[in-house]
Amino acid sequence: MIKRTLTPLSRAAVDGLIELIVVCNGCTDDTADVARSVPGVQVIELEQGSKPAALNAGDEAATLWPRLYLDADIQISDTAVLAVFDRLAQGDVLTARPECRYDVVGAGALVRCYYRARQRVPQHKQAMWGAGVYGLSAKGHQRFGAFPMLTGDDCFVDAQFASHEKAVVATIPSVVKTPADAKSLLAILRRSHRGTAEVSAYEKSQAPRPRSTGVDTAVTVVRAVRGPRSAVDAVVYLGMALAKRSDFGEAQTWERDESSRSSASSRQS
Repeated sequence: MIKRTLTPLSRAAVDGLIELIVVCNGCTDDTADVARSVPGVQVIELEQGSKPAALNAGDEAATLWPRLYLDADIQISDTAVLAVFDRLAQGDVLTARPECRYDVVGAGALVRCYYRARQRVPQHKQAMWGAGVYGLSAKGHQRFGAFPMLTGDDCFVDAQFASHEKAVVATIPSVVKTPADAKSLLAILRRSHRGTAEVSAYEKSQAPRPRSTGVDTAVTVVRAVRGPRSAVDAVVYLGMALAKRSDFGEAQTWERDESSRSSASSRQS
């Protein structure tokens, strides 16, 4: 899937408009070779399978600001990347991302219900987390320096800034491929929940910032119900929100959604 992510950005990298850096952290497949086959890509390989370590390694190699931190399975256009850079260059916000949309093609009914409900929650539309991509200006990055060893880097970044320091840029949306089934969705939700808990623990000694709570989100989901279909969506969303907290703390691996990767491979073949 990484070639699908990199190819639309290749021309901008070749033309010198952006630096396109791929950090392979603990990869045991041919990811590095596939990335190197795309013109304009610089590849760094780490033995350690750590996303924060990969982010920091990318920062060490990069020379330009602003910067965009992009998950390897997100589809994004060069137009969207440059639009986020232009927004950050204005200087009035410190972190930004493009609008995003969820690709639910091939997903099961429960997954579709969950993401329909999610799209009705304003917090999800305004936060830096959950989109697989966010950008930082040099000044914004200086607020925390190196990425800490936390699972939820996007939650961590979002927590560093007040609402007036963030922006979601109206441009061509990035595309997040959703899991295909409820089991895979629950796996990544549990990882996200663990990451949020880690960020909360990391920042417990700092001055509190206004944060959305689970209760606030639940109330928003219920208030968004406008008929039988949205009511079902709300029930699924709230059920998943409760389920992701079960067995919390047991899994210490990086839960990855293999279902969307399998469906993507099938479509490409």
